[in-house]
Amino acid sequence: MADDIKPRLRVPTTAKKGELVEVKTLITHPMETGLRKDADGKLVPRLIVNALAVTFNGKPVLNAKLEPAVAANPYLSFFVKVEESGTLKFTWTDDNKQSWTAESKIEVS
Repeated sequence: MADDIKPRLRVPTTAKKGELVEVKTLITHPMETGLRKDADGKLVPRLIVNALAVTFNGKPVLNAKLEPAVAANPYLSFFVKVEESGTLKFTWTDDNKQSWTAESKIEVS
């Protein structure tokens, strides 16, 4: 399953100093809640992306805790005020402690 998990980002590449920029992210993940049963009537084990950490130039921007009620392929949107050029780094972690990262640069003028 790990090969199917793909983080996607939509981040502006440029911004003005002090501007609020909208950041959008989606990760393809089945998000098994642990409540669904398979064809044999057995519970499918829980396996969700339970955390998203976002930093800008190494400083925390967002720490989100996700719960089983979040849909498969979770999508999040938030705003960041940028004062300098830098890199947004996204790290998603699931119940099995697997993690996926993605980065996007913003050039501030």
